[in-house]
Amino acid sequence: MKKVTSLILSLIIIMPFISSINAQTLNFPLDDPIKSESAIVLNIDNDIIIHEKNADIKQMPGSLVNIMTAIICLENTRDLNKEITVDKSVYSELLDTQYYDDLRSAEIYDGDVLTINDLLYAMMLTSSYEAAQTLAYHFGDGDISAFVAKMNEKAAEIGCKNTNFTNPTGVYDENQYTTARDMAMITRYAMNTSVFTNIATTKEYNPSVPNLNNHKNHNDWIWTHSNLMMDEESDYYYRGAKGIKTANLTAAGRNIIAMASKDGHNYLVVLLKAPIRDADGKNQFYHIEDAKSLFNWAFSNFSYRDIVTESEEIAEVSVELAEGSDYVLLRPEAAYTALWYDGAETSLIKKDIQYKSDIKAPIKAGEKLGVMQLTYSGEEIATIDLVAVSDVERSMSKFNFYVAKRFKSSEWFMKAIIISVVLCLVYIMLCVYSFVCYKNRNKSVKPIYAMPKVAKKRKTRKNKDD
Repeated sequence: MKKVTSLILSLIIIMPFISSINAQTLNFPLDDPIKSESAIVLNIDNDIIIHEKNADIKQMPGSLVNIMTAIICLENTRDLNKEITVDKSVYSELLDTQYYDDLRSAEIYDGDVLTINDLLYAMMLTSSYEAAQTLAYHFGDGDISAFVAKMNEKAAEIGCKNTNFTNPTGVYDENQYTTARDMAMITRYAMNTSVFTNIATTKEYNPSVPNLNNHKNHNDWIWTHSNLMMDEESDYYYRGAKGIKTANLTAAGRNIIAMASKDGHNYLVVLLKAPIRDADGKNQFYHIEDAKSLFNWAFSNFSYRDIVTESEEIAEVSVELAEGSDYVLLRPEAAYTALWYDGAETSLIKKDIQYKSDIKAPIKAGEKLGVMQLTYSGEEIATIDLVAVSDVERSMSKFNFYVAKRFKSSEWFMKAIIISVVLCLVYIMLCVYSFVCYKNRNKSVKPIYAMPKVAKKRKTRKNKDD
């Protein structure tokens, strides 16, 4: 029974990961420039990218790699409450890096007993290198490189084209890189499961199974999300923000992936390589300032607009063999409403109409006869089916003339010719055969088995005198 329960829980965790998201792109201009070198703004209600900047330039992700680390762990676990005893030797080598200041600790010590769930929270909220390395060691069956291989395999499966992982912690490595577009895809993939989203958007967390020898006061051991937009006491607080992951690399700037919700709209921003300091060398959080600016821009400048209505008559197309009117009107099969930038007129949307070139009656109202492709600035927005507005009856006189006219060039005409020739040949052969048989019947032929005739003895008449 326990095995069955574990299997069910495993499927609940894994199933949402099965499909990935390929977002549609519409690049609208910002009100104010941002300092981050690469960026993407994604409406996660419709999976539409409404702005991007250097989205395909390779950047160092830092601890944003923890998102992929979490994906691999969640896809390979059946029990989030399984306990793991932390072994310092698994992550002690990280302390020798020249970029030691980039490491973030959750005060996890050798011998601490934590659940997989605890370690995921520590990693996602604080970028704990202890938690990330411990999880990778556990799910890599004692081989960190094997775990990293799974990370790269999953990135390729999701559709990432410019991502390479070399470690699960995010520690500096010039061979570890990604792009804003790839990180948006990875994050949306991870968000397909509520388990990841709940962990990544939690403000603070208290581990469930502490080691009281290392942590005397359990209530003081609380992990807080590193995204300051969630902190109401911070100058960077942003109402509605849900911070998924932050990252800092001394050699590559600050990164952040954050989510925010307002008035039923939900957005995700991905920002890479924001400067750490200003021109005067003062420490700055430009990545958070950029995130707030992008959220304000998105919430203030976008609304849902009716791009195409269902009753709109889009085109008039000719119909052959029609009784009466030789045309039919086309309309969209369904209305199309889209999130649209208030500063751009919907009249700028190009409507490319394609319909069948050889339309013949009868036609039923609602029958699909074509498509309409909507594009803006060369980017496809949507493809909408076009259907007939009304019925079109067939004219039998036109149809009969059409059939007669086309009979000689039709497939059936050639079949009829072939069948006729074959039947004629068969008839000729039958005639020849009948003639031969008739001639042979009239020809006298002496049978070889005929018996010789025997002469009958002639009776002589006796003389009356006799």
